[in-house]
Amino acid sequence: MIIYFGKIVFFIIFESNELCYFRITKLFSKSFLPVNEIFTFQLTFFEIALVVISALLIGMSKTGISGAGMAMIPIMAAIFGGKLSTGIVLPLLSMADIFAVVYYHRHANWIYILRLIPTTVVGIGIGIYVGDIISDQVFKDIMGVIVICSVGILIWRDIRKEVRIPAGLAFPLMMGLAGGFTTMVGNAAGAIMALYLLSMRLPKNEYIGTGAWFFLIINLFKIPFHILIWETISFKTFSLDILLLPAIAAGAFLGIYIVKFIPEKAYRIFLLVTTALSALVLIIK
Repeated sequence: MIIYFGKIVFFIIFESNELCYFRITKLFSKSFLPVNEIFTFQLTFFEIALVVISALLIGMSKTGISGAGMAMIPIMAAIFGGKLSTGIVLPLLSMADIFAVVYYHRHANWIYILRLIPTTVVGIGIGIYVGDIISDQVFKDIMGVIVICSVGILIWRDIRKEVRIPAGLAFPLMMGLAGGFTTMVGNAAGAIMALYLLSMRLPKNEYIGTGAWFFLIINLFKIPFHILIWETISFKTFSLDILLLPAIAAGAFLGIYIVKFIPEKAYRIFLLVTTALSALVLIIK
């Protein structure tokens, strides 16, 4: 598989930049996979590069580069369409969640996870229904709005520094409901979860570990609905996810290394601005 992945990289770099019938099928034609049925996405080489970069960002987001994963949402939606992109991205997120859980599994605070699960499931149910009855353009519009609102939440959180949480169960119930809907429709509940966990004033490792376990559980829970109801996960899309696994792993290790050298404030401003602009393009296009 590593040899085949290397051939793909060589192919992307040195072939002419024309629309291809994902000619990677030729590279895999002697493999154990029925590739002619798997790799049928028509992508330009620029789009292939963006998909690989998106996988890198997902891996980086799980190892310290906060918010990196959100940047890939409008990119993947623009390439594959709104609903289908959620099915392609979901297994990638689950793979990246496994990296985070393996590293931070001892630091989870299960009280906060259990508080969110019931209403998160309800929010997922609402997202399934809404996503099943709207057009793909409306789906992309909703994803764009969710991403822009998430950017707004992150900016507000950075400005406020400290977040005062309302007393009682209303706050976690509301966060769970909003998180469930946004994670189903756009795989974009990161900002909501960050707001909730930071408001609980958890230590750094506990914050990361709790979030990692929560998203792993929720993302695995969503997979059957993508397969059986939305039909956005298939053998073809999952095989593409497997092909991108090295990029996720590279992103995870790259995130650990890069976070030591990138100025946090400058990087965060750049990431938020580019993500918001990408979301706007997704809505306008």
